[in-house]
Amino acid sequence: MTRTVRIAAVSDIHCTKTSQGTLAPLLTQAAREADVLLLPGDLTDYGLADEAHVLVRELAGVRVPVVAVLGNHDFENGTPDDVRGILSDAGVTILDGEACEVHGVGFAGAKGFGGGFGRFTLGAWGEAPIKAFVKEALDEAMKLEAALARLRTPQRVAVLHYAPVAATVQGEPPEIFPFLGTSRLEEPLTRFPVAAVFHGHAHNGAPEGQLTNGTPVFNVALPLLRQHRADAPYHLLELNPEPADGTPTA
Repeated sequence: MTRTVRIAAVSDIHCTKTSQGTLAPLLTQAAREADVLLLPGDLTDYGLADEAHVLVRELAGVRVPVVAVLGNHDFENGTPDDVRGILSDAGVTILDGEACEVHGVGFAGAKGFGGGFGRFTLGAWGEAPIKAFVKEALDEAMKLEAALARLRTPQRVAVLHYAPVAATVQGEPPEIFPFLGTSRLEEPLTRFPVAAVFHGHAHNGAPEGQLTNGTPVFNVALPLLRQHRADAPYHLLELNPEPADGTPTA
């Protein structure tokens, strides 16, 4: 019988310089139930090196591989490379247009960006700042596509911070939807099919949606999961690394 791989995911933990001892119970509990722990962005609150060092200590009890992407908060101080370096040195795999394999499951990750969804997606027209905003979204979508294209595993999982669909940001004010994600991220996910997509960022969104091809999309922002799963505010997904029909079990 093929062994399943259990994935625990929680994002938007917003570790601060005073978070010592507050995140470790959650992260250790989630890892205890899983074979890999996903952290889809906003690992720190202000993108400070001191915050990253605290998070390293909070992860000390985690005994499974940790895969993450950075979020917008991790860029706030202008030193995301410091955050990435500190966590990478501690054994966390930070994906930014890259891919990795854990227990036979492939993980492709990128931060993503905003821009809106469907027919409301922002186009690259007009002033230079608008064009730059759209280019950032396109660049992040290309990063995701490049990461997905590298994977050769039967089962693939996408890790983002921003949402690729509007369904998982429902509950947030409609006025801020363009800043919570973009449909441009969905395009590579349908071109290179995945078993599941994890993201965060939308603290007041919806826990689950799906791509146009039916692939499940999970919003695992910690503030949201605390509303829906108070005792275990993380999402658990089980995958068969070599499924007969490509269908995840959860």
